[in-house]
Amino acid sequence: MNEEQALTAIRARIDELDRQIQDLLNERASAAQEVAHIKQSSDPDAVFYRPEREAQVLRAVKERNQGPLGDEVMARLFREIMSECLALELPLSVGFLGPEGTFTQAAALKHFGHAVTTVPMTAISDVFQEVESGSCHYGVVPVENSSEGVVSHTLDMFLNSPLKICGEVTLRIHHNLLGSNADLESLKVVYSHQQSLAQCRGWLDRHLPFVERIPVGSNAEAARRATEAPDAAAIAGAMAAELYGLNVLVPNIEDDPGNTTRFLVIGRQVVPPSGEDKTSLLLSTRNEAGGLHRLLAPLAEHRISMTRIESRPSRRGNWDYVFFIDINGHREDPQVAEALAALRAQAGMYKELGSYPQAVL
Repeated sequence: MNEEQALTAIRARIDELDRQIQDLLNERASAAQEVAHIKQSSDPDAVFYRPEREAQVLRAVKERNQGPLGDEVMARLFREIMSECLALELPLSVGFLGPEGTFTQAAALKHFGHAVTTVPMTAISDVFQEVESGSCHYGVVPVENSSEGVVSHTLDMFLNSPLKICGEVTLRIHHNLLGSNADLESLKVVYSHQQSLAQCRGWLDRHLPFVERIPVGSNAEAARRATEAPDAAAIAGAMAAELYGLNVLVPNIEDDPGNTTRFLVIGRQVVPPSGEDKTSLLLSTRNEAGGLHRLLAPLAEHRISMTRIESRPSRRGNWDYVFFIDINGHREDPQVAEALAALRAQAGMYKELGSYPQAVL
């Protein structure tokens, strides 16, 4: 068999595989529709999006993957398949901190897939309000960055919000210098969000030390402004470059190559265990010596790992603080349940913000 014959045979095999894949995808979609019919017949208010189920599916995809496609690539493909199948059951609307082209929108699409409708909001409080009112099924908000720390406004919203945390998303943040003019020496101003400017401070000091840096409300807004003048540039992600028709003048200018932002998915549902979960809590204690140690002692006694703790003013009085805590495990896990019962008895304020699957992608 010569080279051309070998290639023809392989292409015929690929065509046959494509037909099989297409048939199986439609078969899966039909099964999803059957699930919807069963749920709707028994409960008109049935919940179709199941974060714990999707997390289990994606973990299984990664565990059984044999290559040559990588685990993350395979999981992203299945994420999109699940997104399209879910849209056949119930099209989801997801609010995010906008405008369009922000990293928060990228996080929403990474978590839910591209079959959802993403709805931009002007403020984190607006995302909470739209989900609370039912105008959006879910919301996605930033909560912390690996180099710049916590997003305090997001944490503060949980003080009075009835919403639950339904999931988390981690996103590697690549900052690009965007513009319409490739001549860096002609630049006079760089627009970006304050945090992005801080995350690229070293690069800017070395390469654009005399260019004015102007903070704006979002990186997408920075990209929009960069379209208005040839001597302006923006620091933003690839989505913003595509959305506003800008060129990537210099890619990946972030000072920390591991720069990552964590986002929370907020909604109105309580999420069952997925097998690998986190639980987020809001606690307070008396302002006295050893108060925080006594408050957290049940976690150590029940061998529960605490992955994060942040303090915020309680807004109930001067120098009065509440603590946002993340722990490994689900509230229904026996050891976690025992630890939470002890915490509840010890804490001045006790609020479970949600148990949810750990980020898979």
